[in-house]
This record gives sequence, C-alpha cells and structure tokens, in this order.
Amino acid sequence: MAGISRNSFTVADWVVFAGLLLISACIGIYYAVAGGKQKTTKEFLMGNRDLKIVPVAVSILVSFLSAILILGAPAEMYTKGTQYYLYVFGQMSAVVLATVLFVPLFYPLKLTSMYEYIEMRFKSRAARLTATVINILSSLIYTGVASFAPATALQAVTGFPEWGSFLIIGSVCTFYTFMGGIKAVVWVDAFQAIIMFGSLLTIVIKATMDVGGFSRVWELNEEWGRINFWNFDFDPTVRHTFWALTFGGMINWVGTFGASQQSIQRFSALPSLREAKIAVMLNCLGLFLMVTTACLAGVSVFAYYASKGCDPYTSKEIKNTNQIIPLFVIQMLHYPGVPGLFIAGLFSGALSSVSSNLSSQVATSWEDIIKPHMKGKSESTKAWITRMLVIVFGILGVGVSFAVRKLGGTVLQISLSFMGAASGALNGFVVLGAFFPCCNWIGAMVGPLVSYAVMMWIGISKYSVLGVKDTLDFPTHSCPSNLNLTTFVTSGVHNYSVNHGNQSLMVTGLSVAMTTPIPQVTQDGSALHELYSLSYLWYSTLGLIIAVGVGLLATAVTGGKRKRGHKHQGKL
Repeated sequence: MAGISRNSFTVADWVVFAGLLLISACIGIYYAVAGGKQKTTKEFLMGNRDLKIVPVAVSILVSFLSAILILGAPAEMYTKGTQYYLYVFGQMSAVVLATVLFVPLFYPLKLTSMYEYIEMRFKSRAARLTATVINILSSLIYTGVASFAPATALQAVTGFPEWGSFLIIGSVCTFYTFMGGIKAVVWVDAFQAIIMFGSLLTIVIKATMDVGGFSRVWELNEEWGRINFWNFDFDPTVRHTFWALTFGGMINWVGTFGASQQSIQRFSALPSLREAKIAVMLNCLGLFLMVTTACLAGVSVFAYYASKGCDPYTSKEIKNTNQIIPLFVIQMLHYPGVPGLFIAGLFSGALSSVSSNLSSQVATSWEDIIKPHMKGKSESTKAWITRMLVIVFGILGVGVSFAVRKLGGTVLQISLSFMGAASGALNGFVVLGAFFPCCNWIGAMVGPLVSYAVMMWIGISKYSVLGVKDTLDFPTHSCPSNLNLTTFVTSGVHNYSVNHGNQSLMVTGLSVAMTTPIPQVTQDGSALHELYSLSYLWYSTLGLIIAVGVGLLATAVTGGKRKRGHKHQGKL
C-alpha cells in the first residue's frame, strides 16, 4: 500500500482550500461595512444582542468540537473501539442540564463577560479576575490544540509545514474577527459547520461502500475486537467506562454549554430568553449528528484497512494516528477538489474554535480588566481597543500552537485532558455562587485556584508515566514490511502506550529478533502513579469536587459570608 504522496494536492484542491479561507475573510469584511460597522463595543462583542437562533446554536456547537473532533474521534474509534461513542450521550445530557439550570440564571443578567456574575455574586473583583485569568489560559491552550489538528493533516498530505498552517489559521481568524466582531464569528461558524459535516459524511459513505456495506463494516470491527460498548467498571483509573463516558462526560460538558464564556456570550446575544434556551437545546441534535458521523468515520475506515490486511499506523505509513483520516482521503478520495474539501473541513473546524476563543478572550479581557480604566473614552476608541486585543490574542494563540505540537497523543485526548482540568475550576466558581449561599469571596477564589493547580499538575505529570500494553490488535498480515522481513521479525506488532490519564499515546515498534528490545511496562503501585492514571474523563469531576470542597473549607476558616446588599442579589 502506498504511503501518503506529498504531491497528493492538485490545483483544484488548492483552489477549494483557498476558497474556504477567502469566503471566511469576506464574511468578516461584510460585517465590517454592514449595519453599525462595528463602531461600538456592544455591536463588536455582542452583535447588539440581536442575533438569530440557528447560527448561534451552530456557533456554540463548533466552538467546542472543531477539527479536534474530525481527527480525534475517528482516531479514537480506529485504535480503541466503539466505547467512546457513549460520550455523546453524556454531552447531550449536559446540554439539557445547561438549558434548565444555567441559561435562565445568566441570560437575564445581560452579561458581556460571564465573570461579571462572579463579582456580582461575591462582591469581589479579585475573584472575578481569578476566573478571568483561568479562562484566558485554558482558552489559549485549546486554541493551540485546535490549530495543531489541521496542521498535522495538511503536512501529511502536502508536506506543507506545520508552522505555515499555524500562521494561516491565526492570520485568517484574527482578520475576520478583527473586521466583523461576533457577527462575523457566528456566521463564519455556521458556514464552516456545513463543510465539516460534509467532509465526515463523504468519508463514511466512501469507506462503507468500498468495504461492502455497513453490515460488513460492523463484522470486521467485531472480528478485531472494536465493538466494545459496555464496561461498567467503577475503577476511576480505567480509561473509558460507561460511568466515565456518561456521567463524567455530562459533568465535563454541562458548564461548557451553560456556564462558559463562549456559550454565554452567544446565547446572551439573542433577543429573548426563550430563543436562548432553544439555541442551546439545539446542540443536542448538532452533537448527535456530528459525533455520530465522526465515530462512524473511524469504524468504517478501520474496516477498510482491515479488509486490506494492513494498518497504516503500525506499518509506519503515517507517523501518528491523527493522520489516519487524511491518509484515507488521499488514497481513496483522490478526485479533483475532494482532498482540498477535506482539508478545508479541518481548517473550518480550527477557524471556528480559534475565532470563538478570540472573541471570548477579547470580551473577558475588555470587560473584566480594561474597561474599568477606560472611563471617559469615546465608543469609537473603546471599539478600536477591543480590535487591538484581537490581534494580541491572535499572536498569543499562534505561539501556543508551537508549544502544543510537542505533546504526544491524539488531539482529542490532549484537548479533553487540559480543558477538563480548567473546566472543573471554572465550574467551581459557578456552583459555589449559584448553589452555596454561604460561600464568601475568599472561598470562591481559593477553591478554584487550588483545583486548577492540582488538575494541571496531574495533567502534565501523567505524560511521564508508562502505562499498560494496548489490548486491541491491528491488521498487519498484508503489510509489505511483514512480507519482506519475515526472517527477522517475530509475528505481530507490539503496541504500547504512554499513560495519558490512562489514555493511549501510541508507541509502536517491531520486535526484531535479538536486536530491538521490547519496552518494559511500568508497574508502579504508588499513590502518585494511581493519581496520574486517573481517566481524563474524570478530570472535570475531580476538579469540581476540589473547587467546591476547598472553597467551602476556606469560607468556614475565614468566617463565612458577610451580609451586604447588591442590586442584582435577587437574580443571583
């Protein structure tokens, strides 16, 4: 089986790819000259609170899925089987809870930055700034991961350097966000979501047809042990279980859809509470369609390579599992413009997430940090300051992208791990404020800070722990390497994994007779090893428990909450 050709991109592919970037930029230009022309911070950051339901719903969805879903979910299903699919039910449950609990809480407050709520509730600017800083740091990390996903794919199919992709994504996002504000971001997101979904659906249809139908896809996945939905183990260090995927996933995502800056900024830009609820609830349908299609892409592409008898990862055709879908596109969808459409879909996902993060970072940094010092300035001056912030965060996002590419593992795993570490702390602010009237500002600040520090420590430390041998096999009997090296290579390919919160960071090698040693798996029963082995799906849950527990303890130690009135108290 041929490897990825560096000349796989044709002129038609480059035209399609460039067309996507051009359309995104043009949407930004349109909103720069239409309507109020982004002359006020209210229009630039909130669209004058007059956006439409469907584009807002789609924008919320793709703010959190992006290219990470297109590459990460299929790679997960390909390497580890179907159990991950249960995660979508945890996500959908989170959307329902967010609609019921958080949208009615935040929408009436008419916030630009969700962290205004922290100051309203705790009468503390320090607590508000603490939450703002955690949000900015976590958003920058997510920006880096989201940019890395399409960069590695484009490099695989064209040889285009990753640093070039980082610069393209950062420049295009910064341009249309700078020009058109939140209106441009929302409508570009809606356009890019169509490209993303179409790319995934094309892969599913092509792979399924080539294998011989979905029944054959299912049969091949069963033969290779990929159909493995039900694991009811209560051990939190087991990477994927029913409980971690559903309940852990729900806790991880309820704050994301209901109490994150990206979500609140969007549903607060709608004209009414009813429309805000509908926009958030529509994400149930969006999640089901996008995640289901991405997971089907993984199992159908695995079935295709299983039918050929050669897994391209263990045969070294690709350097990491994030490139399995781009490889299939180049090998099997080599029609003029189709590879370009797929890469455009990946870049669509990255652009949507990065621009959403840019918009939210600008909104929080302006509202929480800069605005109090801008009294007396004209609206035009304030609007230009927010635009300058877009450029600043665009540059910072590109810088983080270069750091993220040094991390191992699939982009899905990296994203969920570090975002989970932050979401526990950020959710802690909201839970302490909304459900614990006794909590004071000291507890609200100390609890989430301790949570974020502990969870980031666990998230970073896990990369140094060598985990257990992978349990799933890969088809290699028809690979050229196996056919040509039978006198030197023992049967089978040994797959080991670096423990990433008990996630697999694939490390493969052929066990060559008497020459290549097989890596030893660390069997460390220490408490730290167990802590580092915690499934990444429980990060948000543990982070939330730490934030609330430490917050309430700090409140008790510092004398509880002092009674003081506030104009918003009745709403909080």
